[in-house]
Amino acid sequence: MKVFFDNCTPPVLATTLHGFVQKDGHAAYHIKDVPGLPRGRNSADVEWIELLKKSSERWIFISGDRRLLKNAAERAALRSAGLHGFILAPGYQKTELHHVASLLIWRWPELLKITELVAPPAMYEIPMQRGSKLRPVSLR
Repeated sequence: MKVFFDNCTPPVLATTLHGFVQKDGHAAYHIKDVPGLPRGRNSADVEWIELLKKSSERWIFISGDRRLLKNAAERAALRSAGLHGFILAPGYQKTELHHVASLLIWRWPELLKITELVAPPAMYEIPMQRGSKLRPVSLR
C-alpha cells in the first residue's frame, strides 16, 4: 500500500512513516515527491485525488485539511475515487512534530486494519490522544 500526504502535512511525516513501513513493502510519499501530478506540489486537491484514483496501486491518504470535507467538489471526488482517507484531528497543529510522527507510527497497524475491514470510500479522523479511537467521518 502507498500512503499520500497532502500539502497540509509536513514532508517529514511522510519520510518518517516511510522509514517505518517500507520493511513490509509499503511506502509513504509527500505530495512534493509524487510523480505525475499536473502541477506538482501546487496541484489542487481534486488533481491528486484523480491521480490516486487512476493509479493501479492501492493508495490511502493522510491530510491535516478538514476543508476537504466542506468542499462539495472535493467530497464528490473522494467518494468516486474509492479511497481510504485519514484526517489528523485539529489538535495536531498544536502538537510537536515528533509527537505527531510517533503517533502515526503507533497507529499504523490500526490504519492498515481499517483499510482491510472497511470498504472504501471511507474517512476517519486520527485523534491526538493515543487512547482515543479513530472516528469515522462522513463523506456525504
